[in-house]
Amino acid sequence: MNRNDFIWLFIILLIIGGAAWVINNPAYPIRQGLDLQGGLQVLLQADPVPGQEVTAEDMRTAASIIEQRINALGLTEPLVEVAEADRRIVVELPGIENTAEAIALIQETALLEFIDTGNEQLLEGTCVRTTLNNGQPSRCELDPANPTAPIQFPAPTYPTILTGAGVRSAGVDTTQFGEVMVTFSLQPEAAEIFATHTGNNVGRFLTIVLDKQVISSPRINSRIDGGQGTITGRFTYDEARTLALQLRYGSLPVPLVIESTRQVGATLGELSIRASLRAGVIGLAVVLLFMLIYYRLPGFLADLALLTYALFNIAAFQFLGVTLTLPAITGFLLSTGMAVDANILVFERMKEELRKGATLREAILTGFSKAWSSIRDSNIATLVICGILLLFGRSFGASVVVGFAITLAIGVMISMFTAVIITRTLVRIVMGRATNWVSKRKWLLGV
Repeated sequence: MNRNDFIWLFIILLIIGGAAWVINNPAYPIRQGLDLQGGLQVLLQADPVPGQEVTAEDMRTAASIIEQRINALGLTEPLVEVAEADRRIVVELPGIENTAEAIALIQETALLEFIDTGNEQLLEGTCVRTTLNNGQPSRCELDPANPTAPIQFPAPTYPTILTGAGVRSAGVDTTQFGEVMVTFSLQPEAAEIFATHTGNNVGRFLTIVLDKQVISSPRINSRIDGGQGTITGRFTYDEARTLALQLRYGSLPVPLVIESTRQVGATLGELSIRASLRAGVIGLAVVLLFMLIYYRLPGFLADLALLTYALFNIAAFQFLGVTLTLPAITGFLLSTGMAVDANILVFERMKEELRKGATLREAILTGFSKAWSSIRDSNIATLVICGILLLFGRSFGASVVVGFAITLAIGVMISMFTAVIITRTLVRIVMGRATNWVSKRKWLLGV
């Protein structure tokens, strides 16, 4: 026992206080997956324009973009999979609140174009033909009073200067008058094209079109260098945010239509969830009781470290926004067993040293130092497996595997801290201060 032990004890108490604050902070709620709380399932069908060929790569790219958009909405661990001969995409969204916003963001192709309309300023909402995509009308709105009437376009076909593919980043801001706008920056090549065009067309109109529909038609007042710009219009904040997300994560390579949507109930059900929690509590209680009976005083100190381990894990899940599904909970429980295993390695080594005639102080030092290599190697091997599972899950859309890998990896890293630092600190402070008293009572050590 030395001064460093009390320094570590102070640090541990600070971390416990921080973990308790996170757990009780409503800003860090526990996120539940689709199997625990239900959510929304959307089935998307490819809807290509005539003559467009849809490849499996197109559908995989579309699924990847959709998953990025969903994650940007704050939804974690969505299920996005290509199904049925690579022509459909299944999307499952746990705990979705704004259904309309999520569906619009999933389906929208977000074809942004900067077109040269010369001396003609087009009205907001006007549907236009451009030289891109063979002048397809795309998603121009129909007249609600006469939905079967053909879409009316202005007479000229306008050339497209740039598309949304040249956008590097996009965000939402407000003007000094409180008007919501979308800010964007361009890729270097697109920025040069933009600067050249604006420099050569001062006084003319550069119209911004989203899916063939005019959203803004500003006049070019001067050359615009630097690849920075804004898109203004009658946006609400949510509309501007959605547009920024669509631009940031790209256009879908193929149009998609919604074939069906349905609300999904929790697959486990409330009774099953309660039963699972009850089983977890009983299992933890059995482990705590075993450590106490078999290892006595060191086991009691290990139990304190194990409870601290559980506290740290819950706080980490809430702070990092980990979505808890049944596989994710399984990963946590598995890491709990590994945390106990680390303490067993230490205590068995201590008992061996005591049986050889070593003093209690020597047994404590040797137990932790000699067991460390085994604990380190086993946990590193587990972390490597977690990395492989994480890579597999993200590459093949197996989100349940990702959840398992994440919670297991978090648990393993925390278990190394609690087993080596917290248990060691408690053992050295409690048993180190009463070495002679404890040494005379071998039954307290389980020897």
